[in-house]
Amino acid sequence: MSEAIREAVAVFNDAATLDEAVYALETRGFDRAAFSILGSEDAVKEKLGQRYRQIKEIEDNPDAPRATFFSRVSRLEAEYLSAPALAAVGAVVFAGIGTVVPVLVAASAGALLGAALGRLMHQHHAKIVSEQISRGGLLLWVNVRNAREEQTALEVLGTHSAHDVHIREIAAP
Repeated sequence: MSEAIREAVAVFNDAATLDEAVYALETRGFDRAAFSILGSEDAVKEKLGQRYRQIKEIEDNPDAPRATFFSRVSRLEAEYLSAPALAAVGAVVFAGIGTVVPVLVAASAGALLGAALGRLMHQHHAKIVSEQISRGGLLLWVNVRNAREEQTALEVLGTHSAHDVHIREIAAP
């Protein structure tokens, strides 16, 4: 017999309020892995075989495709911190060569790759936000492990202007 997973469900009218609510939950002990959002419109069509008109139609569907939620801070980290990290990796790889030019080339390539990956992540997030807002709001699921987390999630989501806030139970995969 499979266990059930309990989640808080909430819909937000804008990305800034969603980010604020997730930050508030993180400061109250929720792990980044507890948050997921609805996947792209294309992912929904591919997985469910149809598009949705309003977010309400899909918020409690256990088969709805999910995407990892990346907060504004996480997106900024990916966009700006990955470039120096990849540049450093490039520099380390070529450090044994002994000349400066290959090291600079490798570092520059790493920095450009990091910046490009960060921008792609940002663009993907912006596309999902736009699609969902046009259909009634941004859908967030928060995995809750116990009654205390359920209560905390409901309180925080409610105080951050979320609507359709409730707890749902789905069968574990």
